[in-house]
Amino acid sequence: MERSKYIIALAIVFISVVQLKASYKADIYNAYISSNMGKWKKVIDEMNQQKIKSNEFVLELLNYQYGYIAWCIGNDKDKLAEQYLELGFENLEKLEKSAYKLSMVNAYKSAFYGYRIGINPFKAPFIGPKSIECAKLSIKQDEKNPFGYIQFGNAQFYMPAIFGGSKTVAIEYFSKAEKLMEIDAESIKFDWNYLSLVALIGQAYSETKQYNKAKEYFDKILIVEPNYLWVKDELYPELLKKIN
Repeated sequence: MERSKYIIALAIVFISVVQLKASYKADIYNAYISSNMGKWKKVIDEMNQQKIKSNEFVLELLNYQYGYIAWCIGNDKDKLAEQYLELGFENLEKLEKSAYKLSMVNAYKSAFYGYRIGINPFKAPFIGPKSIECAKLSIKQDEKNPFGYIQFGNAQFYMPAIFGGSKTVAIEYFSKAEKLMEIDAESIKFDWNYLSLVALIGQAYSETKQYNKAKEYFDKILIVEPNYLWVKDELYPELLKKIN
C-alpha cells in the first residue's frame, strides 16, 4: 500500500513538472510573437527562483535567457543585458561541470560571447574568435544540433566583411539549421527558436538584396504564425517597400 502511494506521488510530481514546462514554453512563445518582453522577463525570473533545478530545466532557462539578452541588446538595455548574461554564464558553468549536452552548452557560449561584443564592440578582437570556436565545437560535438549552425551563422552575419564575415555563408548555415529543425515537425510547433531562425533567414536574404527569397521566407513564417507581430508589422512592410 505504502509503495503504491509512493508511486502515485511520483507520478503526480512528474505530471506537474511536464505541465509546468509546457506552460513556460507556451508563455515564452506567446510573449515572443506579441513582442511582450515584460511577460518574457517574468517567466525567466520565475524559473530562476526555483530552488531545485534539473539540468534539463537549466538548459530550458538558458534558452529563454538567450532570447531575452538579445532583445535587451537590440533595444539599448545594456545594463539589463549584462545582468542576465552573468546569470546565463553561471548556468552554463553548472551544465559544463555536469558534462550535460555539451554541444548545446558550447552553442550558448558562442552566443553569449557574441552578446558581450554587442555590449562592448571593442572586445570583438579578443572575444570574437572564442565565439566562433565555440560554435565550431558545438557542430563537431553534435552535427545534428541546429543551434551550433545558428551560432556560426550569427557570427558570419554580424561580423563585418572586412574581418571575414559573410552574409552568404550565414545563409548557408542558417539553412542547415532550418533543415535540421524541420526533421521533427512536432518539435517546432509553437517554438520561438524556429520562428526566429526563419525570420533571420528572411532578413539575411533581404540584406543581400535577394528580395524574392526574403519574401518567400516572410510568407512562410506568416503561414506558420500569422500573429507574429515583428514580421507582420515591421519586417514584411519594410521588404515590400524595397521591392516596390
